Amino acid sequence: MKALAQAREHLAELGLEHAAEMLEDALQSARLEKSDYLSFLLKLLHHERCERQRRNMEVRTKLAHLPYRKTLAEFDFAFQPSLDERVVRELFTMHFVARQENVLLLGPPGVGKSHLAVALGMEAIRQGLSVYFVSLTQMMNDLRKAYEENRLERRMRVYIRPKLLIVDEVGYMPLDPVAANLFFHVISARYERGSMVMTSNKSFGEWGELLGDRVLATAVLDRLLHHAHILNIRGNSYRMKGKLPLSSDA
Repeated sequence: MKALAQAREHLAELGLEHAAEMLEDALQSARLEKSDYLSFLLKLLHHERCERQRRNMEVRTKLAHLPYRKTLAEFDFAFQPSLDERVVRELFTMHFVARQENVLLLGPPGVGKSHLAVALGMEAIRQGLSVYFVSLTQMMNDLRKAYEENRLERRMRVYIRPKLLIVDEVGYMPLDPVAANLFFHVISARYERGSMVMTSNKSFGEWGELLGDRVLATAVLDRLLHHAHILNIRGNSYRMKGKLPLSSDA
């Protein structure tokens, strides 16, 4: 028992805390399975590695500020036949992030834009990429406050540093001139440096009204769309699923 306690202490000192906790159970399992020393060691290290990966993903998910957790497996493609499933699954390889490309998810409320955006964020985190999720309103309020307090440059780093920035709900509220220029500042700072996923209920033709300036809207869209994948979801709201009237032959 003294040797077991010493081994556990050494593992903990080396930062292998999970391995230290499960050492006794692992030894008992090895005796029952009659494992050799190398197999026992590999199994112990595998459990430590898996636990570290789990904890790291939890930390990265928390730092990403995702509003909830959704996966691609939970998305109902049958309910949204306008989407090309093959194209969507290709995006989940995260190759677009490696190429500093953008993804724009367009469509009316409730069709699954935010679900896909969050799921892309979850997959990016799983692949070890830094992610930050924010609604456009939250981002503008944050940057406006930083601008007024003369710390805009420092605060902008929050939106520039992540490999993937997800901006949700673009178009639900029009932007005043200050907010519109701050939005342009973010887009310009990330152009060909980092990828964005953006959801919007507005067509591109309506962005001039959204930003209150057609010239500025053109400049924003020029940068966003230069390297972009556009998914236009034309379908019913998931929130109305099961509540829609049945079609009739009458």
